Amino acid sequence: MKQELEHFSYDNRIVSYFLKATILWSLIALLVGLTIALQLVWPALNANTSWLTFGRLRALHTNGAIFAFAGNAIFMGVYYSMQRLLKTRMASDLLSKIHFWGWQLIIVLAVITLPLGITSTKEYAELEWPIDILITLVWVVFGVNMIWTILKRRERHLYVAIWFYIATFVTVAVLHIFNNLELPVSWTKSYSVYAGVQDALVQWWYGHNAVAFFLTTPFLGLMYYFLPKAAERPVYSYRLSIVHFWALIFIYIWAGPHHLLYSALPDWAQNLGTVFSIMLIAPSWGGMINGLLTLRGAWDRVRDSAVLKFFVVGVSAYGMATFEGPMLSTKWLNSIAHFTDWIPAHVHVGTLGWNGFMAFGVVYWLLPKLWKNGRYSEKLANWHFWLGTTGLLFWVIPMYVAGFTQSLMWKDMANGMLVNPNFLDTVTKIIPMYLTRALGGTLYITGIVVMIVNVWKTVVKGDLIADEEASAPALEAHKKHSGEHWHRWIERKPVQMVIWSTVVILIGGVIEIVPTLMVDSNVPTISTVKPYTPLELEGRDLYMREACNACHTQMIRPFDNEVLRYDPTHKQYSLPGEYVYEHPHLWGSKRTGPDLWRVGAKGYSNSWHYNHMWQPTSMSPGSIMPRYVWMFTTHDAEGNLLNDGSLDTSLTQTKMETLAKLGVPYTPEEIADAHRARRAQAQAIAADLNSDPRITVNANEEIVALIAYLQRLGTDVHKASEEELNALK
Repeated sequence: MKQELEHFSYDNRIVSYFLKATILWSLIALLVGLTIALQLVWPALNANTSWLTFGRLRALHTNGAIFAFAGNAIFMGVYYSMQRLLKTRMASDLLSKIHFWGWQLIIVLAVITLPLGITSTKEYAELEWPIDILITLVWVVFGVNMIWTILKRRERHLYVAIWFYIATFVTVAVLHIFNNLELPVSWTKSYSVYAGVQDALVQWWYGHNAVAFFLTTPFLGLMYYFLPKAAERPVYSYRLSIVHFWALIFIYIWAGPHHLLYSALPDWAQNLGTVFSIMLIAPSWGGMINGLLTLRGAWDRVRDSAVLKFFVVGVSAYGMATFEGPMLSTKWLNSIAHFTDWIPAHVHVGTLGWNGFMAFGVVYWLLPKLWKNGRYSEKLANWHFWLGTTGLLFWVIPMYVAGFTQSLMWKDMANGMLVNPNFLDTVTKIIPMYLTRALGGTLYITGIVVMIVNVWKTVVKGDLIADEEASAPALEAHKKHSGEHWHRWIERKPVQMVIWSTVVILIGGVIEIVPTLMVDSNVPTISTVKPYTPLELEGRDLYMREACNACHTQMIRPFDNEVLRYDPTHKQYSLPGEYVYEHPHLWGSKRTGPDLWRVGAKGYSNSWHYNHMWQPTSMSPGSIMPRYVWMFTTHDAEGNLLNDGSLDTSLTQTKMETLAKLGVPYTPEEIADAHRARRAQAQAIAADLNSDPRITVNANEEIVALIAYLQRLGTDVHKASEEELNALK
């Protein structure tokens, strides 16, 4: 008996909202990226202005590219494809709108807070705790709407794209919550509940899997829906998609420690990260092959279709990035590439190539579906493709060259001595590569401008099909029949799909992280490592505010060239016990400048640090570091105040109390005496600085606190006995 059709409509308005937001934020995020790229060529572009410095803008760029550009692109594709795959409108138009406007509010808050220096400093998770809570709430709104829609579907089986959407929702929720567990000090300041080694492991468990489950799995879901649609071909292999999905979400979650090879992380965790990272090649390339082979019989159409061109290069970039990532997880290659510009090159193959091109392809495919009269210009879309592709090549190739150059120069030794002892020699050598990278970024952004023109013309001349009429029979009960694939049972059970996805992704996280958090022997303490003084603590917070960890690492790896460069007197690489009071860790991921973990033991005077922060080139000719003039109190010739660099100490005791709750051994007496101790140390540093006739400084200036912190770095471990240190190695 023929089933009666139910009539309903798809909500295209919410898709159009996310489409427009994708385009807007792609331009803004990448313009910020171009700005910081040019700042590394011409430091004057930092403009001696706090909110325009490289460190603060870099966090804005990464958050903008990931969560604003790619995030809106994900939701654009999910809201369109999910309704069609489930044959129903989204469960709640209200929740859809709350999700959209809530997500844009989060992005705007990031645009405001990050340039102001309000940051947790955790890579890809720099937003402070009130915004983290807002992210959680908005994400729950998205998840409730998605799962509710799945439950009210008219299509029995869940297509592969839906599997990836479910895994994305579940895993990102887990990652975000556990990585952002922090104890607030104020509305704009908090400390991570984890310290040192534990914080680094949790951070990169989150950081790597944010790439996996925010920039990979949802885009794979988009690939499985939009690529077959554009090619007008079924997906190549259903069975391969099953293997791809379950293997990917199980293996990916283990791979985070490969960001911490040769660090103070326990060897067993590093080795687990390497093993599972190498295993990732199989499911990742299985997905790439599934995507590209879906085009079998349709390759002649690629020549004429801008959409398919974007998809082909995007999927190919995914294949390249997911081969390169596991290779970089091997210790021999990681020792060459880590902390160099090779890593940004690798990352941008993924973000600009995989995420960017897939997003652009979806935008162009959707235009004639959402607006009457079709896409304005196929020619302009092709122009965008070629500008984007050329820009991508000009971005990544120079950075690969820069990465090799950096590594070879850092490691070059002769007769037990460094051939290039001055770190700045490496920096000046790669500036031409930075300039070429900026050219590539300019071409890529030009392509986005072309897209904006194309979309604008399409929207202006066409009417939005806000509520697209559709019909489908009601969902009927279904019993498993003979010969049916076993996986069909799971596809009919969305609740079980959610549960099993959660179990699969939790296995790796629990096995890797819980032992590191719970077993004290993983982080043996060092008797001479003590908490920061009140002034040093304030200086560390200033260091984090300025995002100095974006350019400087605090991790000396056990290589001869590194211990010789960064700790030539004691030749001591970093040990886990040195970081037990570091909330959060500041190990960093990129060396645009030298490592600073032993800078306090390098013998630099207070006046050297003072002059270096005031005018970096006065101490390091050719430096590309910004000036930090707002940390100084300055007056004009008439004595009028130009800048008030006074240190805000209103939260000093609260910060110490908060850290004491997290296990840092500040006594009640030390907390009560904090302001006196801070003033005494500041006055001693100021007196030393003022002994230089060229310097006039007040004890309460921010620069004094920062100097106190820098002079402390790396000095504690040198007080330990050789017997204790040898026992820890």
